Amino acid sequence: MTQSWVQPKNSLTSNGRFGLDDGEDEYELEQQLHHRLIRDLDETALRGLDHEKARELVERATRTVALDMLPNVVGDAREDMVRRIADEVVGLGPIDQLIRDPDISEVMVNAPNEVFFEREGVIYPSEITFRDEAHIMRIIDRIVATIGRHVDEASPMVDARLADGSRVNIIIPPLVPKSPSITIRKFRADRYKMDDLVEHGTLTPQMAKMLEACVVARLNVVVSGGTGSGKTTLLNALSAYLPERERIVTIEDPLELKLQQRHVVSMEARPSSAEGRGEVTQRDLVRNALRMRPDRIIVGEVRGSEAFDMLQAMNTGHEGSLTTVHANSPRDGLGRIENMVLMAGFDLPVAAIREQMASALHVIIQLARLSDGSRRVTSVTEVAGMEGPIVTLQEIYAFKQTGVDSTGKVLGDLHPTGLRPRFADKFDAFGIHLGEDVFGGGRWG
Repeated sequence: MTQSWVQPKNSLTSNGRFGLDDGEDEYELEQQLHHRLIRDLDETALRGLDHEKARELVERATRTVALDMLPNVVGDAREDMVRRIADEVVGLGPIDQLIRDPDISEVMVNAPNEVFFEREGVIYPSEITFRDEAHIMRIIDRIVATIGRHVDEASPMVDARLADGSRVNIIIPPLVPKSPSITIRKFRADRYKMDDLVEHGTLTPQMAKMLEACVVARLNVVVSGGTGSGKTTLLNALSAYLPERERIVTIEDPLELKLQQRHVVSMEARPSSAEGRGEVTQRDLVRNALRMRPDRIIVGEVRGSEAFDMLQAMNTGHEGSLTTVHANSPRDGLGRIENMVLMAGFDLPVAAIREQMASALHVIIQLARLSDGSRRVTSVTEVAGMEGPIVTLQEIYAFKQTGVDSTGKVLGDLHPTGLRPRFADKFDAFGIHLGEDVFGGGRWG
């Protein structure tokens, strides 16, 4: 609920109104204050300031104007009003407070009175509202202006990135007849480490130890999962095991990875301009990366024809590469990569593509977001080779759901299947010696 801005007594405010009762008057009052602030504030003073300093300047100016226009608005009511005005001037309007909440991972605006957010994998409705569709469009224009883009009926869909790295998707009428829509996937500044994922139950300590060995021993790893399953989070955690002495080249669309190593070159794909020129695809960047003397290539998410060049790189001396793919199972992930290679336009038989995948890929880590919102590794699978025209897979770890408790929490365990992968022989060559508990003693009873 919107908090009342004035004291409950029928004291006369500076604009001639008595104590306000309805939301429309509060909006009108805020608009008057907002317009006065815009009139009085020297916008050139905001240019060149970082976000925090610009916000401090706006908040200070708002308090000065509020003291003049609304002397009876005091305490928490005044501070709430100052925050809302600052959100409108230098932030993202009503949803700015959701963006600032570190526990919220996603913000979704479906309509002026339909705002949702995700916390710990669960979506909740918000009491936050926009005034109307024009209000949403004003915030959209602010987002796209920072990246030199525009959105209109001719270009009704835009992908953008906020200053903090958060990913934004915007779509407007007529493609969404009800209202302009904003979806923001927030960027986590506090990068999860593998220990954090173990603590949250995403994977087990034994599995973490095995995955560290896979990265150090230069196995090619694919992280597979559906939307919001935590693929990028796990990829970030895996990247911590990359040696400091190696040159790492990352390719993303958009930039999300936060590698801690010193020798990292990060590249980002670029869409075409409004005139249809200047596009740089992930495939262009993968091919360029091969000329940059990389020890490791990380593709944030393989989505198209760059899959062909990625497999070629993995098969020609660039082992230890990491990537993610949008798929619901390890077998589905291979099928997706196969289809993306076909998109490259080469007249290759399917058998040849599968042979390339079987020789290039070593491990597929499958992630899922479960019904309670938790993100879990549900399978670790070895790409074992070929049997006839089929790529063979061997499951090393498997998640078995045993039920759901009274609070809706999913119950289950992640165990080794008891099968020792063929790639374990590579660990010895790198001086890595894992205990027997990592692979053994996990058969289902």
